[in-house]
Amino acid sequence: MHFSSDPGIWVAGLFSLAIFSFLYRDNPVYKFAEHLLVGISAGYYLVQYFFSAAYKKFYVPVFDNHEYALIVGGVLGVMMFTRLARRTEWISKYPVAFYVAAWAGYVIPSYIQVRVLQQARSTIFNPFTMSVPEIMSAVVLLVGVTTTLIYFYFSAEHKGALRTVSRIGITFLMIGFGATFGYNVMGRISLLIGRFQFLFTDWLGIID
Repeated sequence: MHFSSDPGIWVAGLFSLAIFSFLYRDNPVYKFAEHLLVGISAGYYLVQYFFSAAYKKFYVPVFDNHEYALIVGGVLGVMMFTRLARRTEWISKYPVAFYVAAWAGYVIPSYIQVRVLQQARSTIFNPFTMSVPEIMSAVVLLVGVTTTLIYFYFSAEHKGALRTVSRIGITFLMIGFGATFGYNVMGRISLLIGRFQFLFTDWLGIID
C-alpha cells in the first residue's frame, strides 16, 4: 500500500468518502460536500454558459463581425432577467413565448422525422431480401409497435380483441421500461466501480 502524494487526489478521495457517508445517515459532512459540489457546479456552468452564449454567440458576431441583426436576440436575452423583479416580471413573458415557439418549430420536425417517420419506416420490410433471424426481428418490431399504438387508442373501450391486443402492447411497454431501467442501473454501477477504482488505486494504492 502506498498513498498518493498528489493533494488533488487526496481532496477528491476525502470528498468521495464524504458523499459515501450518506449511506450511514444524513450528516453535516455529507451536506457540506453536497453543497460544495452544487456551488462549484453552478459557478462552473455559469462561466461556461456566459462564454458560449454571451461572448461567442453575441459579443463576437455583433462587435467583431458586425452582424447587428443578432442584437434582437441579445435584447430578448436581457429581457429574461426582468423576471427577477415582481414589477417587471411581465416583460419576461415575451422572450419566453418567443423561445418556446421558436424551439417548438425547430424540434417538432426533427422529432417527427426520428420518432415517427423513422419508426414507421423500420416496421416496413421485404421478407424476400432478409434472412430468417432478420424476418423474426422485424415481425417482433412490427407487432410491438402496432400493439403499443393500439394500447394508446382510447376512442373505443378496450374489450374483446381490442383488450387482448392492448395487453400485448402493455407487455412490450413493460419490457421497454425494464430494459431502460436496467441500462440506467448498469450506468450507475459503472460510475460506482470507477469511483472505487480511483479510491483503491489512485488514492490508497491498494491495487496496482
